[in-house]
Amino acid sequence: MAFALIDQFTSKLDQLNFKGMFGGDFLLTWEKSFDEILAVFAVADALRRLRENNISSRIFDSGLGVSIFRDNSTRTRFSFASACNLLGLAVQDLDEGKSQIAHGETVRETANMISFMADVIGIRDDMYIRKGNAYMRDVARAVKEGFKDGNLEQCPTLVNLQCDIDHPTQTMADMNHIIHHFGGIDKLKGKKIAMTWAYSPSYGKPLSVPQGVIGLMTRFGLEVHLAHPEGYEVMDEVLDVAKKNAAESGGKFIKSNSMKEAFADADIVYPKSWAPFAAMEKRTGLYAVGDSGGIKELEKELLTQNAAHKDWECNDGLMKSTRGENALYLHCLPADISGLSCERGEVSAQVFDRFPVPLYKQASHKPYIIAAMIFLAKVKNPVETFNKLAQGEKPRFFS
Repeated sequence: MAFALIDQFTSKLDQLNFKGMFGGDFLLTWEKSFDEILAVFAVADALRRLRENNISSRIFDSGLGVSIFRDNSTRTRFSFASACNLLGLAVQDLDEGKSQIAHGETVRETANMISFMADVIGIRDDMYIRKGNAYMRDVARAVKEGFKDGNLEQCPTLVNLQCDIDHPTQTMADMNHIIHHFGGIDKLKGKKIAMTWAYSPSYGKPLSVPQGVIGLMTRFGLEVHLAHPEGYEVMDEVLDVAKKNAAESGGKFIKSNSMKEAFADADIVYPKSWAPFAAMEKRTGLYAVGDSGGIKELEKELLTQNAAHKDWECNDGLMKSTRGENALYLHCLPADISGLSCERGEVSAQVFDRFPVPLYKQASHKPYIIAAMIFLAKVKNPVETFNKLAQGEKPRFFS
């Protein structure tokens, strides 16, 4: 019986309190309770198990998932589309350049116009400090008002596909990958993850991945070591979240300016470039006033600053210092690979070439994580719904 396929996941759900997720949005991981985080993992795994066994998980017969990408994307764009399709929703991407936004259409008007048959809106807005997450909340408020006023037949769920503060779909996928790799949450306590800055020849990479990692993984009893050169600080409020989480989970949160120190005896490494918070804040101000000359000067400054830290590269020497010389290497991709995609970058080709399979496995969790976020926001009784899906055993593919 298909019940047996998902019983371990529905049993987990029976033990968790996640009622607050119904009818809600998913904007920052640290706004969710630990039970709610675990519920996302359980639902993601159940959805994956159904699909692996050719059982449909379509809870919608029609409806729309709207995506708004204000930055380039491959993995997250296709993961969102895959997640919507998995649940039975069609997908429409809002190209703001082809919309009426340039003609003065307000956030409230746009949000309502795209939502008449939308069940979820996924937004990626990661380029400008204090702007991206705030925009998502504006959209969320607008559709809630539209639903309350009777303009919308349903209230779309908002999913943060990456903002200036957090990248919850990425870090939740990363965390589920870690849980599966090590054999369960109970195996994680005391393990060390090195979330380190790494050199990139490009400018202005968002802060949301390192901030998301320290904001989520400190909740699992891990020793989370954030390392970066002086001047590459992240948001103070996210550091406070990480410290609080580590204290509550019995883990550790350490911050240093040494990649070597972070890698020493690490079980997991996550070398990833990002732009300094102060520089991203300055860039946001320059874009706000349309100062193209100032933006070009800032870019030159940051590229020069980056170039002073070319030794911040994940290489064989550093990997040999990890626990057992076989740490799990993580990256949200695409990585800047030395000697392959660039002359010098975040990771050596020798290291990167050893990890394509686990990196693809890491990425493969994201569609299911996004689908789980939508599922928990739309389904009042997930266990009952899963049992109906399993009992129906409707094939996804009629071979």
